[in-house]
Amino acid sequence: MPAQELEAWLWEAACALRGPVDAPKFKDYILPLVFLKRLSDVFEDELARLSKEYGSWQTATHIIEGERERGLIAKGHGVVRFYIPENARWPSIRHQTTHLGQYLTDAVRAVARENPSLSGVIDMVDFNATAAGQRILPDDHLAALIEVLSRRRLGLHDVEPDVLGRAYEYLLRKFAEDQGQSAGEFYTPREVGLLMARLLEPEPGMTVYDPACGSGGLLIKSHLHLLEKYGQDQNGRRRLPSQIRPLKLYGQEINPATFAIARMNAVIHDLEADIRLGDTLRHPAFREASGRLQTFDLVVANPMWNQKFPTDLYENDPFGRFPYGAPPGSSADWGWLQHMLASLNDTGRMAVVLDTGAVSRGSGNQGASRERDIRKAFVERDLIEAVILLPENLFYNTTAPGVILLINRRKRHKGQILLINASQLFAKGRPKNYLQDTHIHTIAQLYQNWEAREGLSALITQDEAARNDYNLSPSRYVSANGGEDVLPLEEALVRLDEAQEERAQAEKALREILQTLGFRQEP
Repeated sequence: MPAQELEAWLWEAACALRGPVDAPKFKDYILPLVFLKRLSDVFEDELARLSKEYGSWQTATHIIEGERERGLIAKGHGVVRFYIPENARWPSIRHQTTHLGQYLTDAVRAVARENPSLSGVIDMVDFNATAAGQRILPDDHLAALIEVLSRRRLGLHDVEPDVLGRAYEYLLRKFAEDQGQSAGEFYTPREVGLLMARLLEPEPGMTVYDPACGSGGLLIKSHLHLLEKYGQDQNGRRRLPSQIRPLKLYGQEINPATFAIARMNAVIHDLEADIRLGDTLRHPAFREASGRLQTFDLVVANPMWNQKFPTDLYENDPFGRFPYGAPPGSSADWGWLQHMLASLNDTGRMAVVLDTGAVSRGSGNQGASRERDIRKAFVERDLIEAVILLPENLFYNTTAPGVILLINRRKRHKGQILLINASQLFAKGRPKNYLQDTHIHTIAQLYQNWEAREGLSALITQDEAARNDYNLSPSRYVSANGGEDVLPLEEALVRLDEAQEERAQAEKALREILQTLGFRQEP
């Protein structure tokens, strides 16, 4: 099935919910059902394959049921990847005519019981939920949704995992367009993820970690790039050859609903990924037996920009993740970067999307600046390899451009930093701009060739960074259009918060000095 046809079908399914449910809530209902249909159709295909292999449907069913009873399927060691109970198989769902909401809820819970790895993933939604005594999603709308979904099979021979995965992410993008401001918490534009994969160039068998993985898109793009580079057509299906080891993918997500989407997204793409629920900065999930942080070959991430955390989170960290200082309470950007650095192994590399202010705040100020001081430490230790300024209006939660920071523990070009101003490399879109393939190729080539090109990129030394007070904004060194930079509103607010925080600290220090000298403040 062509991707565009699949996308149109899935969006038609989503439109079946219009009316009783607000658009931002569509994904809560449709994504689990698309996921369930994929599981059901694949289970039918696996049963048919085993029936052919063993000569009868009864024998195949007996083998599957036997493995189910012994717990082999639940542990991931069975002849099928997931066991789908009879009441959760799509033909049973389609023929249900009454009490559909309760039936669907029971069905997804039955799948979760049979397959512990799907617990908290497929069973997150109560299709029979009520508000003010009324059903949120009436049975007639559920029936319409199921009828639309029933028009296409999603089995092994009907649709490639990558094609279905792209359509699934198409739905995420459409939901992001509807959700606007909050969408950036779970969705990074596809082309930005593809660019980051091109920049990191993952190799077979590498470990890839995203500590703020959202819907899992950046991890999946790493796999897709490996597939593009090493994959071969096998019976009309794109696959990695047996001698090419797949990537080992790891992610953590704080939002339970988004965590569930990430797990579904990985299964839809036919990937094994260890994705865990939790607050990464407060409770990092990936640790060695010794209690130390687990380390990885690559880190790829787009954490929420300018998050606010109390400074004692950094100062009292039991994992020693913040040796270069506590960032201000107004922005956790350099807290995230230090956590990710601590999660890299000795040869590790990372690509991280952050607010543009992360590479410039505090530079040129007369007073102290925590972010500037941490940035200085990264530059002096020769960890920052490149900074890429992206175009405006790419991301769903802001019109601000954002930057990609590339960190490398084993830099190819010691003492140098590549700065790429890609602010003009975009195509206009509605509601968002986007990067075309030619733009991605240009940016990746500049980085891979380590090239300074007029109007696009520049190479600076550590000394030059120091002379500019560790301002690493590409627009400072590369003028793309001769225009004057305008401070985005979001950046202005962060700087105001930081200035107020610094003022409060200075006033506190002054009061302590005055008390020491014996001066009493007037009430």
